[in-house]
Amino acid sequence: MKLWQGRFETSLSADADAFNESLSFDKKLYKADITASVAHATMLGECGIIEKEEAEAIINGLNGVLADIESGALAVENAEDIHSFTESELVARIGQVGKKLHTARSRNDQVATDMRLYARESADRAIRLLKDLLQTLCDLSRKNLNTVMPGFTHLRKAQPINGAQYFNAYAEMFLRDLDRFCACRNRMNVMPLGSAALAGTSYPIDRERTKSLLGFAEISQNSLDAVSDRDFIAEYCFCASLVMAHLSRLCEDTILYTSDEYGFWVIPDEYSTGSSIMPQKKNPDLPELVRGKTGRVYGHLTAILTVLKGLPLAYNKDLQEDKEAFFDTENTLFSCLAIYTALLQKLKFDPERMLEAAGEGYSTATDIADYLAKKGIPFRDAHAITGKIVRYCIEQNKPFTALSAEEFRAVDERFEQDVLACVATRNSAEARDSVGGSSRSAAEKGLLALERRLKNY
Repeated sequence: MKLWQGRFETSLSADADAFNESLSFDKKLYKADITASVAHATMLGECGIIEKEEAEAIINGLNGVLADIESGALAVENAEDIHSFTESELVARIGQVGKKLHTARSRNDQVATDMRLYARESADRAIRLLKDLLQTLCDLSRKNLNTVMPGFTHLRKAQPINGAQYFNAYAEMFLRDLDRFCACRNRMNVMPLGSAALAGTSYPIDRERTKSLLGFAEISQNSLDAVSDRDFIAEYCFCASLVMAHLSRLCEDTILYTSDEYGFWVIPDEYSTGSSIMPQKKNPDLPELVRGKTGRVYGHLTAILTVLKGLPLAYNKDLQEDKEAFFDTENTLFSCLAIYTALLQKLKFDPERMLEAAGEGYSTATDIADYLAKKGIPFRDAHAITGKIVRYCIEQNKPFTALSAEEFRAVDERFEQDVLACVATRNSAEARDSVGGSSRSAAEKGLLALERRLKNY
């Protein structure tokens, strides 16, 4: 019998029952549901709303249910949802007193509390995984402090950059993600229990006590909002979407930089796959999968925002749709963060090829323009003069480093012998010593700053 069936003359039809059920996916909430129920029963007993002996019996019964689920002795099945399963199992074990557990509580504030407890733990795990990834990126940065590689705009070689600066850039992205998840975790750490169905309760409950038992930082201040608020689910999915966006960008770089055409990095064999028909192939399937799964997480964010956009106050059954999206989002996020951190830890580099590539494509042209500008020539004029030198090199099929000082002076007499040093690839990177720049010194300072900031989380 359903928990709510007293008002109805006939039972729910089989097809409606199957469509309505949520146990098949919300059973993941069993621990959160029992944890919240134990706290609620404790408070009921302490406030004298039920007898202390009854509260103790309920708590012992709930702990037994939890132990049996976790040991595998009890299968979570044959119920409408995890809440009705827990209560029915409790009543089967301790008798009618188990029905008093639901005093001063509704499934509306119950599920809202369960989801916040579960999401809070999920955010904690996301934070731990992000910290692992960030530490890996910092390690890669330190290993590449002496590496010079090409920096790109529009996927065209732009200027030489420091290898550590490159990995620092991704660390900055994921540090923002870490900060967002921490802020999201703080906002979700608000307890809705005690809001009941939507209007609060007439029982003399102690919400502060329940808050303390469950480790929440705050108590919800409006019962209508508390039972219908799923902003924290949408925010979690948004935070996860940005993590996936940043992972996907790193995947794209990995796919490109490990190709024969680039040859900067090498994915180890244990994180690569082959072809069923082409024996020579070594495919970047893991980065491609992570890149592909990004759209899956975006889809869940769109889904939860769409669920929320037209709901009247207060609770509506549409909110049941938050769970499958949330559970798949966290599973996808966790697996992608874990596998990519492991892959990065095994990544190999070809510094010589990166340095060679960094000097291609006339990537030090800006250094020539800057050279002239530092002599007092307006930058726009210096830019035009440098453009003529680039055109000359293209016509002569020469890199800048093959030009003589005389060839530079043939374009503009203000060039001197020292222009030859400024077009050297490594010198170009080293010249940019501004905060966040491409010099080794700037990159190392950026790395140290990242490591200091990471310690704050």
